[in-house]
Amino acid sequence: MSEHNENNREEGTAETPGVFTDEVVARLAQDAKEIISRYPKPRSSLLPLLHLVQSEEGHVSAEGMQFCADQLDITLAEVKAVATFYTMYRREPGGDYQVGVCTNTLCAVMGGDEIFSALKEHLDVANAETTGDGKVTLEHVECNAACDFAPVVMVNWEFFDNQTPATAKQLVDDLRLGKDVAPTRGPASLCTWKQASRVLAGFDDGRAGEGVQAAGPSLAGLKLAQQRGWQAPDPNNLPAPTQGEEGAK
Repeated sequence: MSEHNENNREEGTAETPGVFTDEVVARLAQDAKEIISRYPKPRSSLLPLLHLVQSEEGHVSAEGMQFCADQLDITLAEVKAVATFYTMYRREPGGDYQVGVCTNTLCAVMGGDEIFSALKEHLDVANAETTGDGKVTLEHVECNAACDFAPVVMVNWEFFDNQTPATAKQLVDDLRLGKDVAPTRGPASLCTWKQASRVLAGFDDGRAGEGVQAAGPSLAGLKLAQQRGWQAPDPNNLPAPTQGEEGAK
């Protein structure tokens, strides 16, 4: 361990150690070694390492960030700069299921704002708060590239398309009751937040090929192209650019 990390360990232990016992650290270090080996430069593996520690405790604590710093021999400040930038890393404990309601423009006008308001009232929580039973954390999220199915709700990053206030309330009720809930597209059932974080860390759960990945409106352009015989131009036989196009480059 480098001197700067030894110093950072003394400064970065505001939280009481609990999850990161010696046994857990030893086990995670093996997983971290595998993750780091996938990258030409060790520090490039910081993002999946943060998902790895999140898969252990459900969020990224100061202790988890210190673990990442130790594995990569970088400063705690460098890890914090990344962990606090990306919204997929929780900084506080949350529920087993993160229910994210898209409130970007298209989803909002199609009913996303109404869904978000209905869920806040139904669950009696505000944005980024967790239900008392520890099951559901509710938050509004940015666009998840599913505008053709607006309004969209995501649970642990799985899609629930074309939602309404009624279907969204039924969804969170089923999650809290422990019922089997299947996304509109993707795997046949949901995994927990911790399990999803481990997948994002790069460890396959064997379910990548389950379910429908693209459907309905997403395939409309492809079907139209097939009906009309349209094909993408051959990149090796493109027409010569006009003088104006050449100048624009």
